[in-house]
Order: sequence, then structure tokens, then C-alpha cells
Amino acid sequence: MGIKTYRPYTPSRRHMTGSDFSEITKTTPEKSLVVSLSKTAGRNNQGKITVRHRGGGAKRKYRVIDFKRRKDGIPATVIGIEYDPNRTANIALICYADGEKAYILAPQGLTDGMKVMNGPEAEVRVGNCLPLSEIPVGTQIHNIELYPGRGGQLVRSAGNSAQLMAKEGKYATLRLPSGEMRMVPIICRASIGVVGNGDHNLVNIGKAGRKRHMGIRPTVRGSVMNPNDHPHGGGEGKTGIGRPGPCTPWGKPALGLKTRKKNKHSNKLIVRRRDGKGIK
Repeated sequence: MGIKTYRPYTPSRRHMTGSDFSEITKTTPEKSLVVSLSKTAGRNNQGKITVRHRGGGAKRKYRVIDFKRRKDGIPATVIGIEYDPNRTANIALICYADGEKAYILAPQGLTDGMKVMNGPEAEVRVGNCLPLSEIPVGTQIHNIELYPGRGGQLVRSAGNSAQLMAKEGKYATLRLPSGEMRMVPIICRASIGVVGNGDHNLVNIGKAGRKRHMGIRPTVRGSVMNPNDHPHGGGEGKTGIGRPGPCTPWGKPALGLKTRKKNKHSNKLIVRRRDGKGIK
């Protein structure tokens, strides 16, 4: 994927960039794999805002992605690479030999006409899905299961990949994009390759209206509010937040407060945290 710039006929256009969608080969989604996506707009059934800074945006339909990849031993052909408005990665439409179609995450290098396959007997090739026990150490992988049969939960966003570092006993050790080293059951599945659309993080939004198209509403700092609206509010002129540390609008500590439970069951599977420290 490349990045395209625009002729600056307005100030906001001057620095705006976008994807050139050079990887996209199919523009209309598969009707059988599309479902309606209801808008929550951050409000509950009483109309009260429960999630701030969300609402509006362009209408979207959800593409049903096959994260489980459980159709083993049947080769599938890539029909096309599509844009998905619900995620940063592109998706690939595949058709199995028996005629069934499915969407998968499109890794780098996957193109129309290529064959992909699932299961222990599949080759270690871009787009194929295998158990970690069958993948060589050092391979870059994505769409990784945490629990066998649940479907891929880790490493699904554009440009990301994890590396298989070791295999020992019932567990495989992975290095995740955050730097965390984590053990995963060796019977869990993962897809080979790096998630495509790697230049996604280089796109410059350029103007506020483009964020509104994405369904994101404006964010107002608490320090410019009144005291009855936010704990940081009030004071004459530009004063501080008036508290030992930053708070949420409801007075709870924010920015730096550790929320992970100290006795969480999966702590024993984390070899090294993303900040480089071990789990005690």
C-alpha cells in the first residue's frame, strides 16, 4: 500500500494524506458475508451517553471474518482483496474447493489467485493457518488464538506480526508487537505472515470532519470545564488540576493507575511484560 497526497486547494487539504488502495482488487463486498451494524452512538436505551466522544459517522456494514480457520484440508483460492471499514487491516475473500466463501485477514504478499489452506498438514506459507506446534521457530505470525478453538484474538491490526520464539512442552513462547513475551498453548492456531496495509499508521487525518466521518466526536479537556462538570475544572485563569494526580470525570484516578489484577490467572503465562519487567 502507498500513501497519496492531495492538491492543497484548502488549508486542511495541504497536509492530508490517505491510502492509494493499491492492494485493493475487489470493491463490492460479498453479500452473503455482510450483516447490518447497528449504531450505538455511545448511548444506552435511555438515551444517556455511556461512552463519551462517540456518535454519528458514516453508515457501515460488518464483514463476517473467519478468525477460527477450522475448515481443514480443503484448499481455497483468493478471489480478491477488499477494504474493510471496521478494521485497519484489509481483508481477503477466499473460495474453498467445495464452493464455500469466507473472509480472512489479508497478510502482506497475498494476491488474487493464490492458494491458502488450514490445518496441521498445510504448508508454512503466507496466508495459511496452522497449529503453533507445526510452525517453525522464528516465523512471523498473526491472528493468534489464546484458547484452542476460540479463534484468533492476538495480532490482528494492520502491519503487525508476532514472532514464534520457542516451543517447549504444552506451550509456545511468542514475542508480541508490544514487546511482551507470552506463552500460548501449542495446540492453538495462528496464520503465517504479517498483516497487510502496513502504511496505515502513516495516514494524516488532516481535518476534524474526517474524524467525524469515523464516528468520533470532539474531546474537551477537563481543565477548561466548570467544577460541577469535571474534577479538573474551575479556578481563575489557567490553573492546574488542583489534585495530586489526574482524574476521570467521576473522580477515579486516571493516567498511570494499574488496572490489571495482581492475581490474574494468566500472569503465569507472561514471561516478560511489555515494559521489560517480569511478572512476580
